[in-house]
Amino acid sequence: MADANGQRVGEVKTSDGDPPACFFYRSDGNLQLTVRVYTGEADVAKAVVDQAAPVAESNPAQSPAGWKGGSLAGDEGAVYAVAKDGAAVVVSTNQEQTIKARRITETVIENLGL
Repeated sequence: MADANGQRVGEVKTSDGDPPACFFYRSDGNLQLTVRVYTGEADVAKAVVDQAAPVAESNPAQSPAGWKGGSLAGDEGAVYAVAKDGAAVVVSTNQEQTIKARRITETVIENLGL
């Protein structure tokens, strides 16, 4: 994660969900990155993505192939959120570049076999 997001990771926490959300903290204790995964109903997956990156406010996101959603960048960080069928992946980072969030999203999808 340190290489992908450009910051050292001081601590990692997970939620109790299935699959769990992952929270990556910097060495100073501040949150640097969150990864949320949803699997279930297609309409819920789309709603998860729309909540994280609303269509009216975000740029289209279509990577990896077959996944669709949005990406947003701002002073507070970036988000990359995509859904396919009944799965959704949302990556939020304190970095201003969506490319970092996109690359992490692609890796999560590949590693989980979604």
